Amino acid sequence: MTKVKTKKIPERSCIGCRQKYAKRELIRIVKTPEGEVKIDYTGKLNGRGAYICKKSECLEKAYKGDRLSKALTVEVSQDIYNRLREELLDQ
Repeated sequence: MTKVKTKKIPERSCIGCRQKYAKRELIRIVKTPEGEVKIDYTGKLNGRGAYICKKSECLEKAYKGDRLSKALTVEVSQDIYNRLREELLDQ
């Protein structure tokens, strides 16, 4: 008998609720090697990444606890949080 390999689905933790989700279900925020903070829609930008699920409660928890700045080890601007809020409202 041959074994059928099942493809492993990568999981990441949301910085808001700390729950694990499939990587594709989360929004990635990345600190590029140049020190810029960007929302990574492709999931492939170089740099240190942090993930947040698509719930406004999680974004607010991350904002109040300054969790994005801590995860990315850089100050995250208000603009990034505003763009994430708009992204969540559009869905």
